[in-house]
Amino acid sequence: MTGYRVPLATVRVEQEVNRSRFIATLTNADTVEAARSFIAAIRAEMPDASCHAYAFKIGYGSSVTEGLSDGGEPTGTAGPPMMAVLRGAEVGDTVLVVTRYFGGIKLGTGGLVRAFGDAARTVLAAMTTHEKIAYRQVGLTIPYALYERLKLLLPNYRATIDEESFEAEITLYLTMPLDSVELFTATVRDLSAGRVIPMSLSD
Repeated sequence: MTGYRVPLATVRVEQEVNRSRFIATLTNADTVEAARSFIAAIRAEMPDASCHAYAFKIGYGSSVTEGLSDGGEPTGTAGPPMMAVLRGAEVGDTVLVVTRYFGGIKLGTGGLVRAFGDAARTVLAAMTTHEKIAYRQVGLTIPYALYERLKLLLPNYRATIDEESFEAEITLYLTMPLDSVELFTATVRDLSAGRVIPMSLSD
C-alpha cells in the first residue's frame, strides 16, 4: 500500500430532524491528541449545544486507533453509528463531531441512531481527500566501494538521505515510502552479496 486517503480540509454540514439540528464537522487528525483538540474546539465553539458526539479513526488498515463518545445521548445512539460509518469509509486520520441542538421533540433510540448515522454519512459524502504517503526511516552501514552505486539507486525507491557518517565504513540514514522498504532491502542485500541488510528504524 503506497498510502491512504485522508481529509483534505475541514468540512461541515447541517441537517434538521424533527426540529433538532445536527451539525456534523469533520477534519484531518493524525494523532489522538489532535483529534481531542478538535473535539474540544467544537465544544468551545458551540457551548450551548445539547451534545457533542464524536468518533475518530487515526491511522489506516491494520494500524488504527479509534475513539468514540455518545456525548450525553443514550448509550449507543450516537458514537457507535458514527463510528460504523467512519469504519466503512476508505479514509484514515479522520475525526468527526456531530453537535446536536435539541428541538423539543424526542426522537427515540432508533431515531437518534438514524439521525447521527445520517449526519456522519452526509459529512463524509461532502469530504474531499488526498493521499497520505507512509514513510519509514532505514539505517545501513556499507563499505566505501558501494557508496556511489547505492546513491545512484536511491531515486528508484524515492529515498532521501537524512544523515551520513564516514568512518571505517559509511553509515547512512534514509527515509523512503513504506512500500519501497522491502524491495530496497532485497536490492542492497544482492548488491552487497548478503553482507549489508538495511534496518528499519521507525514504525
